[in-house]
Amino acid sequence: MSISSFNRRWATVILEALTRHGVRHVCIAPGSRSTPLTLGAAENRAFICHTHFDERGLGHLALGLAKASQAPVAIIVTSGTAVANLYPAIIEAGLTGEKLVVLTADRPPELIDCGANQAIRQPGIFSSHPTDSINLPRPTQDIPARWLVSTIDHALGQQTGGAVHINCPFAEPLYGEPDETGMSWQQALGDWWQSDKPWLRTSSAQEAVKQRDWFFWRQKRGVVVAGRLNAEEGKHVAAWAKMLGWPLIGDVLSQTGQPLPCADLWLSNSQAVTELAEAQIIIQFGSSLTGKRVLQWQATCEPEEYWLVDNLPGRLDAANHRGRRLSCDISEWLELHPAEKRMAWDEKLTTLAKIAQQAVKKGTTEFGEAQVAARLPELLPDAGQLFVGNSLIVRLVDSFAQLPAGYPVYSNRGASGIDGLLSTAAGVQRATARSTLAIVGDLSALYDMNSLALLREVSAPFVLLIVNNNGGQIFSLLPTPAAERERFYCMPQNVNFAHAAAMFSLSYHNPASWDELQTAVDHAWRMPHATVIELTVGETDGAQTLQHLLAQVSQA
Repeated sequence: MSISSFNRRWATVILEALTRHGVRHVCIAPGSRSTPLTLGAAENRAFICHTHFDERGLGHLALGLAKASQAPVAIIVTSGTAVANLYPAIIEAGLTGEKLVVLTADRPPELIDCGANQAIRQPGIFSSHPTDSINLPRPTQDIPARWLVSTIDHALGQQTGGAVHINCPFAEPLYGEPDETGMSWQQALGDWWQSDKPWLRTSSAQEAVKQRDWFFWRQKRGVVVAGRLNAEEGKHVAAWAKMLGWPLIGDVLSQTGQPLPCADLWLSNSQAVTELAEAQIIIQFGSSLTGKRVLQWQATCEPEEYWLVDNLPGRLDAANHRGRRLSCDISEWLELHPAEKRMAWDEKLTTLAKIAQQAVKKGTTEFGEAQVAARLPELLPDAGQLFVGNSLIVRLVDSFAQLPAGYPVYSNRGASGIDGLLSTAAGVQRATARSTLAIVGDLSALYDMNSLALLREVSAPFVLLIVNNNGGQIFSLLPTPAAERERFYCMPQNVNFAHAAAMFSLSYHNPASWDELQTAVDHAWRMPHATVIELTVGETDGAQTLQHLLAQVSQA
């Protein structure tokens, strides 16, 4: 019996099972122990294979592919610490609902805890963060192939979001020309090989349930809060709220067009909070709110009912309001709960939003990150998409900009880490083949600099906008001790990214004015490759502008 040949057959069955659950993209890191899985994926014509030498970046590449394609994405890595590097992406997927199928090659049991090279305890390595974990046995013909496909099918059929971890031990030898070993074992699955359906079909669909008293609540004074939505949901929620005459507070990730822009500014005004207190019901669609003032208001509001609609599991409401947690597809829920045409009940919020927007326009005339955040819509490519990083930049965009309704916006706002932002944006672009603008801070770019390698392979123009304010200036907004702020919090690195771009053969610009930035971006949208544009800005200018505008609008 050829061990290497049967390893390949075992891996081939696993990978073929994945195709029956919509997996088309497979992200692969180099490694020897994962050879059966890698070669099995390479020869399966259903897959588009992506490679990266950095497993942490690879995990986030898969995360981005899953975000944009809204389909499960597989990851293949070798044993050892290669596996551990996937942890941040698995945590993020668990919080934001992307489907990842993580195939980790492993040493067989006899090589664990005995000093063998690159052998660690991999079963359960990701703790509670995957939605399911499977520790497969060493490949053997004593176990029927139907057990293997049923095991895979059951896990993936129940997957509503997050990662499924499948640990795959393989004994050596790993290399060799395939022979007839295990052919009858494989063929025992019969015409399954010619079908496109899972061997075992399961369902865990969460159906929207009509709230019988909706006809009553839709006649009340309501407020709509929109968190992270997709483009279709964002447009639908905005139209629904407008029909009801309810004010809509839209997050930067809501894709609603933010009909009351700059919410995180005008919510600092006591008049706004007083008016919103008149609401009898608040309905929130989507989680992961960004704005500090929005979150503060959301935590302290006391309507008669607070409903939260999202297809993710869990409460998703840190304030634990009295009301209803409705786990289902948002578009389906809206169809079951039609709006009734009513007059807007609070025009004062519209006035405050206009005051805030005018303050932003007057307060961001100097070139810098505040101006770029406020005028970001002017840089967006037609029929393109936006990826927004974390820390200060996402807060500035959320506070200052009004993004177009239905324009795709992506981010990693589950755990809100800075790891893997460039690779996630690369995955988003690869899944859609759309022109993409990604905007991140300098520390975020440094943290994922290996993933600049992924930007050498783009299928449409890609602009990476790095806002270099020399450190983590989000800490300038927090009451961090001034004497230790620079050394222990902001950590300025005093770098520029010209050499990093050159190392990966990427175009690079360092504009010093808005006109130069606009020219560089316009040129980049005509180029079929990636362009790095670095904005060198004052260290605390963005944070100070935000604080100044908050003070101004709060007194309006």
